[in-house]
Amino acid sequence: MGEMRKKKRYVIMRELKERKKCLSVDERVTLALENKEVKGYNCAQAVVCAFKDKYDLPESVLFRVSEGFGLGMGAESVCGAVTAMSILTGLENSDSKLSESETKKKSREFSAACFADFKKKNSSVECFELRGEDDGVVLRSCLGCIEDAVRIFDKKTSTR
Repeated sequence: MGEMRKKKRYVIMRELKERKKCLSVDERVTLALENKEVKGYNCAQAVVCAFKDKYDLPESVLFRVSEGFGLGMGAESVCGAVTAMSILTGLENSDSKLSESETKKKSREFSAACFADFKKKNSSVECFELRGEDDGVVLRSCLGCIEDAVRIFDKKTSTR
């Protein structure tokens, strides 16, 4: 990573700590990419933890919840960045009623819309296809998938 990018990220992170407000989409993308590149988070963790301020949850909890979704749920199936949007959808929509929840349908539809937007942009939601493991043609890098997931989820939740 270039020295200028490191400095820019450092400045952004310092400013965030001082402001204590919800992040802009560009700040979230920067945080998510730092989670992946610097902290070594998997793609799902990188995305989910970039929204920690929005849901006022400890990063350690979000990290643990999303751990099993990396590398396409460990099987190069659905991309971790994509499944992260579903995890976040539950945090965004759920009414927390253990029975007779009225938000399940809304959450399913919202997740499906996130998946559709991601697939439209990248031609797939499958980790092995995105990474070019099937035919050698990389559709999108992990960092690109992380950025796309953050932007898609942020846009969908800010236009409601």
